[in-house]
Amino acid sequence: MVKSNQGRDMKINTVLLDTSFFIRLLNEDDLLHENALDYYRYFLSNNYILKCSTISIAEYCIKGTIDELPLNNLQILPFNINHAEKAGLFGSLAFEEKKSGNINITDRRIIPNDIKLFAQADIDETISYFVTSDSACENMYKAIRKNTSVNFEIMNIRRPYNEQFGVLF
Repeated sequence: MVKSNQGRDMKINTVLLDTSFFIRLLNEDDLLHENALDYYRYFLSNNYILKCSTISIAEYCIKGTIDELPLNNLQILPFNINHAEKAGLFGSLAFEEKKSGNINITDRRIIPNDIKLFAQADIDETISYFVTSDSACENMYKAIRKNTSVNFEIMNIRRPYNEQFGVLF
C-alpha cells in the first residue's frame, strides 16, 4: 500500500494479463488488436504494474515465442503451491457449476488454466484485475464468484478502454 497525501491507503493498480490479451496485443490482424493496444498503452501511461503468469507464457509459446512478449514491462508470476491449493478449490466449485449446467468446461478432471490464473490473481493481494478477451473465462469467473469471494475483478478488453476507465477520447 502507498500512503496518499491525506494519509489514506491507496492500492497500486496491478493487473494479471491473460494469454488472450497477449494474442490480441501482438497480432495486428486480430479484431481486438486495437483494444488490446489501447489497454496496454493506458496501463503503461498510468503506472499500472503488469503481471504475467508462467502459465500464460506456456500457453502463448504454443504458437508464439517468448521473445515476442513485452517482458521488459512485465513482472513474471510463477505458479506455486499456494496457487495450486486455491486452484483446487476454484476447480471444485467450477465442476459443481458444470454439473448444474451453468458453465461449460472440459469433461476431464483437469483444472483449466483459467482457474489456475484466477488462483494466482486471488492470492496475490496486489492484483486488482484479471485482463482477458475470453468470454468463456469471464463466465467461469462469474460461476466461481457466485460460490466464494474472490479478491480481483475481470476486465474484458472487448469493452473499449475509454468506457472501462471513463476516459474521453
